[in-house]
Amino acid sequence: MQLEARPAPSITVEHSRADLRNGNILPIPPGKIQYLLSGTAGTPEEWDAIQTDPDKLKKWACVNLTRFNKAKCKVLHMCWSNSWFKDKLNSKRCRTGCAPRPFNAFNTGPVSSECLGNFLRITLSAEYFEDKYLFLSVVDQSGIAWELDEVMASQCGYTVTYSNWSNIEFRASALSCHSLLETDLFIVTIQIKASHTPDMKNATIHLKSASCHYAPWSPRELVCESNYMEVSVRREVPQTVKDFIQDELGDWTPAFPEAKAEESSIWQIVFHQPEEKKALLVNDAWSAGYGLNTTDTRVLLRIPYTAEQIQLVEDQGITFSAVRSSTFYKQQWMILMVDTAVACPVDGVDYTNKTIIWTVPKYSQLLSAGATSHKDVCVEAGVDLHKLSAKEMASRKYVLSNDLNAITMRIPIGAEGGYYKTSVSSGQYGAKYTINLFLEHQWEDDKWGLTKHTIIKDIETPFEEVELTITTNSNLSARLMNVTVGAFLPDVELVNLTIEGAAVSVPEAVQHGYLTYEIRYANRSKAYIIQVSLDAPSVKKEYLRADMRTYALNVTLAFITHPTRETFAVPVITVSAVKDAVLPSGKGFCDGRNLHLVITHGNVDQNWLPFISDWHLTPEAAQKYNYSLRDNGTHLAISVPFLSSHLNYEDFHTSGIKASLHLTLKDGVTLADRKDFSISCRFSPSELIQCLPNGTVVITAVKLVEAADLDTSLFVLRDRQCKPSLVTEKTATFKFNVNTCGTNRKFNSTTMTYENDVLYFRPGNDTPVYQLKFVCWYAIRQTVDIQYESKKNPLPSIKPGFGSLALSLKLFKDKSYSEPYEESEYPVVKYLREALYFEVELLQPKDARLELNLDDCWATNSQSQDSLPQWPILINGCENSEDSYKTIFHKVDYNLRVKFPQHLKRFEVRMFTFVQGTTLLQEQLYFHCSVVICSTLQQPSGFLCPRTCNPGKHRLGKKTSTSQVTPESLLSNMAHAPRSCQMTNY
Repeated sequence: MQLEARPAPSITVEHSRADLRNGNILPIPPGKIQYLLSGTAGTPEEWDAIQTDPDKLKKWACVNLTRFNKAKCKVLHMCWSNSWFKDKLNSKRCRTGCAPRPFNAFNTGPVSSECLGNFLRITLSAEYFEDKYLFLSVVDQSGIAWELDEVMASQCGYTVTYSNWSNIEFRASALSCHSLLETDLFIVTIQIKASHTPDMKNATIHLKSASCHYAPWSPRELVCESNYMEVSVRREVPQTVKDFIQDELGDWTPAFPEAKAEESSIWQIVFHQPEEKKALLVNDAWSAGYGLNTTDTRVLLRIPYTAEQIQLVEDQGITFSAVRSSTFYKQQWMILMVDTAVACPVDGVDYTNKTIIWTVPKYSQLLSAGATSHKDVCVEAGVDLHKLSAKEMASRKYVLSNDLNAITMRIPIGAEGGYYKTSVSSGQYGAKYTINLFLEHQWEDDKWGLTKHTIIKDIETPFEEVELTITTNSNLSARLMNVTVGAFLPDVELVNLTIEGAAVSVPEAVQHGYLTYEIRYANRSKAYIIQVSLDAPSVKKEYLRADMRTYALNVTLAFITHPTRETFAVPVITVSAVKDAVLPSGKGFCDGRNLHLVITHGNVDQNWLPFISDWHLTPEAAQKYNYSLRDNGTHLAISVPFLSSHLNYEDFHTSGIKASLHLTLKDGVTLADRKDFSISCRFSPSELIQCLPNGTVVITAVKLVEAADLDTSLFVLRDRQCKPSLVTEKTATFKFNVNTCGTNRKFNSTTMTYENDVLYFRPGNDTPVYQLKFVCWYAIRQTVDIQYESKKNPLPSIKPGFGSLALSLKLFKDKSYSEPYEESEYPVVKYLREALYFEVELLQPKDARLELNLDDCWATNSQSQDSLPQWPILINGCENSEDSYKTIFHKVDYNLRVKFPQHLKRFEVRMFTFVQGTTLLQEQLYFHCSVVICSTLQQPSGFLCPRTCNPGKHRLGKKTSTSQVTPESLLSNMAHAPRSCQMTNY
């Protein structure tokens, strides 16, 4: 038949079966001429009313715009109640009951096929077509490929689904649009285009053709597929009535011009709905998405579930998707009608006690209208269109019940035949059990005879959350952290990782130090391993205790499911404890007026902060109290004066005062105490008192630890009106004349003694709780014999000792050394081989007897002077002989800025970068120098103070590794002067 310009060619099949009677016309029972009516007659009662009144038939013909001739109008209604049909129904073929379903399987690499009764299934291997874009087409008998989409599939009898975690399954009905029907065979050909790109360039084409034997047809067959309903009804060719004169062609054509195209074709369909009856011609029905077809023996109607005429009807508590329709078709000189009603259950599935319960009503009124008796012929069921025997069902613990009014299947969730697939609900990972059941019910009734109803049902259990296992198996010897996440079903894929708030794809994660591996298990599940170095920047390190520190990994894994493309995330937070902590260590010493504490950094205290009690010792705070605080990256040096409010004074004897400095390093985030250091020294009591020649006394009283509650501002002298002139938290300083404040004076033959006390009284008590007695002696007369001998004063010399040196390393903008780069201009951008002008200067002390000499200068790619890689610029004050561009020294002359030329050294370096193997390390460069301070008044002695460049001498213990790192040319790079220098003082 001709159907618009759609991919649905007419299919004509020559049958050799006994139900095909060519050239015979059935006798019409007397008084029961049944006319094919459309639009006004939709029930048997309406048909009977019109059949007895030709005038009504004429009216119907006018409504349908056809010409009516009473004498020649012979329209037969193909009702199954005539005696001939009953005989056919009772034939051997209809009484054979359930027969085995024909099954053939053809496996050919990535594409396999199976014959399943009146269905063909073609399966595309997910492993073969993984990561490929696919286009499916159906090839007709002329070799034309018609691209398959959802509309065409439901209209033409095709179904495309996914099974077994992404295998693509194509099913075709034996009466699909493009099937080639031969004697008891139907042939379907599909074309598969596969490409790695969405534009389908360089696509590989697979052509798959399969033929299947179809089972004997029942008078009425109903199919409920997942995307369409299908009804096919045997049509009978009536026998010629004796002495009946057939219409001439000229009479037939004007009466029904729409039905003249073929000798045997569908003319129109009438849909019976509660509110109205709607008639559609073939072209209109096809445009509306319906599939129609005829063979020599059958009429077929296929209805998508989205069709407009579908009604949802409840029958025995189960909702059906139903369509009541009558199909009118032309047969030679007549228009015949068949009832093409179809109904499919859309629910009826319950879940109880880990069991799927599927209930299907028997003998639905929607399919048995007008029938008064029913008889079961066969009930069979299976999975994936495979029939299962009673023994096979029992082995899988399936239960099939055939009761009086319903058929029930009970399937344990997780049983063989189904599979679990990944599901996502509100971002949570879970699973659903999926199984493709089918039920085939055959029955006889006194209206239709034998009906075969096949229901294909995809059942999916409700979402169930699945808890994932995250295990850590670190390789501490290799300093690697391995985290395993899983197990996942095969339809899950890892797509990206979120590292420190930034999402990166799996390949990009390698650049961040993250390697991912997929491992598969025998049951086809899989897990993912995330491997990352303990030293990766995103792995957070924290001191735990003793020699332990923790390494914390916090990364979020993002997954996608196939083919549903649902997404979910799995946060991975794991902590490993490693015995590799190196705690800071300290040593202290005291000079006459200060306590000094030097702390050597470990590998855990980068973010620890120094505290004295609860007071954070910052550089600003240290400057305020005249403390010294210096940190060169490897050592933290602290100096505190003897009289300080942050020291503890523990005891006081004539032999001295014990003062202690207690310093605590605290965690920079939690402020938890991490490591305590302390140093105690005994200072002379004379540090507390000054007896000036003019009779002025300056005395400082200190508060001891045992009297911590005393208020130093309430300290007094014997005369309580004399109060301290300077008060700190732990000290009170008095300044007064010896003749005041209740000072006692005593004399002897040689000295005059002044005595007083520093006292503390609690309120309401005249007994002091604190008393510090002090004495000043003055000589009454004194004769000193001095022997004087004139000698030549020796030249001043510099001896080793402690002192403060201030050095700077600056980068200047040009060779004039007139304008250095400011702090805000760093990092400085320089092109390759562009000159860098450095100046090293001794800022303090301004002593003309001192001279600054360069020792070693080197470059790194981090601020740490000990980091690798390194490249030496100067070695023992000389240029590096391995450099392609030698370092150039510039003379320093006296000018308004340079008062002491011997305090400065200038040199010029050409810009370079690091290359490691074949990888360019395009990072910032940091320059460092060590210097030697020498006396200009002494001759050089050995290697300590070289006055001239001597490449042959090397300083002890100084090595620079350059075996794997070399300078290399680039178009541009960065030069960054360091914030600190390594200094050596001699």
